[in-house]
Amino acid sequence: MLINGLPGDCISASDRGLAYGDGLYRTLEASHGTPLLWHWQWQRLAADCAQLRLPCPEEALLLAEIAQVAAMLPRAVVKIVLTRGVGQRGYAMPDSCSPTRIVSASAWGGYPPERAQQGIVARWCDTRLAVQPLLAGVKHLNRLENVFARSEWQDPAVAEGLMLDMSGTVVEGTMSNLFIVRGGELLTPPLDRCGVSGAMRASVLDAAANLGITAGEARLLPDEVLAADEVFVCNSLAGIWPLRQLGSRQWQDWPLTRHLQLALQDGN
Repeated sequence: MLINGLPGDCISASDRGLAYGDGLYRTLEASHGTPLLWHWQWQRLAADCAQLRLPCPEEALLLAEIAQVAAMLPRAVVKIVLTRGVGQRGYAMPDSCSPTRIVSASAWGGYPPERAQQGIVARWCDTRLAVQPLLAGVKHLNRLENVFARSEWQDPAVAEGLMLDMSGTVVEGTMSNLFIVRGGELLTPPLDRCGVSGAMRASVLDAAANLGITAGEARLLPDEVLAADEVFVCNSLAGIWPLRQLGSRQWQDWPLTRHLQLALQDGN
């Protein structure tokens, strides 16, 4: 772990990331110190910094620190955390700040490969996502909604939970973005009111464009997800997981999803 470029594992108790969740993070996979999906990870990180009015580190600096913490690990999970740094009491953003930058790596724990191959069982979550357009799409440090949603079940057979917003439209999974296939078209919920815009989501949309697959955003109700020809969730560590079952609805094959899985695998 590096904190502002130096080995360590402690930050100030006055850090605004700790006090207010005033910051953001990104989690990614690295191979021998080289981050995967970096083009999309960097795009999202820079966009999130701009949205939070947080100074963005130089790309070369982050790449060097990722290489340093993950170099000895054949396959690693890297986490980048950026906060507004140490500040005085009070919510107001300081006129100037010295951000705290944390880059850490741990050995890859992995997911069961059958989730990508055979599909997963998912469930609906009772916890709803609050609507806040100012923070929509940003992977900020306030993730209590996801914590509560993921804590709703203990059944190891259930791999993911799907979350709705306060109006009842489907937004995302607790740790993933959601896509459906309907009539050959790929659709994903817009993230203009809440939710996290993941790097893998952006990668999937770019892959679909390269493959000539019609793709776009659409507000989706639960019944529309259940009626879809295919449904999958994705994130940058898990890749793409097709849904095998959601409630009483079951799916048995996922031709377009498989096409995207292969395309992204070849791209990596």
